[in-house]
Amino acid sequence: MTAASLEVAGLSAGYGPTRILEGVSFSVPAGGRLAVLGRNGMGKTTLFASIAGQTRRYDGSVRLGDMEITGLDGSARALGGLGYVPQSRSIFKSLTVEENLFVGLKSRPRSALEEAYAMFPRLKERRRNLGSQLSGGEQQMLSTARTILGQPTVLLLDEPLEGLAPVICEELMAAFAQLAATKAMTILLVEQRIKAALEFADRVIVLERGQIAWSGTPAELEAQPETVDRLLGVGH
Repeated sequence: MTAASLEVAGLSAGYGPTRILEGVSFSVPAGGRLAVLGRNGMGKTTLFASIAGQTRRYDGSVRLGDMEITGLDGSARALGGLGYVPQSRSIFKSLTVEENLFVGLKSRPRSALEEAYAMFPRLKERRRNLGSQLSGGEQQMLSTARTILGQPTVLLLDEPLEGLAPVICEELMAAFAQLAATKAMTILLVEQRIKAALEFADRVIVLERGQIAWSGTPAELEAQPETVDRLLGVGH
């Protein structure tokens, strides 16, 4: 598995007649780590859903490595190497942990499940539990592990830490850092926990009203507290 670059050019998208994104352009090199920040309602989730082919596109393009994926549906984008862990987690609550993970294997052998269990040992402990019996943090681990088993070259993580206890957040971020260190996949992270996002990423974009209002490195953003306060509404 080798990471792929991601290029978004002039993307305008939304739902039905409602435009949410307007002319969004950025690129992430293969193996890069991008944090997408912004206040609630500024288009972060719509951006990821649009990259995944789940919204209405009005203009612009999306390229995954050497492959133009703009005209592909969500399933074809996934087969092409795009992994998407949505904010809703979207696990099958009536299936066991192991059955959920089988879905992510695609054509890989059953033995590949050990990759998921090595990353999240508590999933192995819960492998016979139903999805409905898992805590929020365990559901997030399951959703993430299932996606990673498909060996995506680009991984989208939409607010994976939302509503989780600090100890679970630390465990998840450690797993993401481990993935990033392998350079096996390019990772884009939407997250409200700014400190965690900046510690993880090597580049940052900030959305405001569906457009990129700021871009740069984590260090550059941390050096501009007035920008953080203006665009993110928090002191830093």
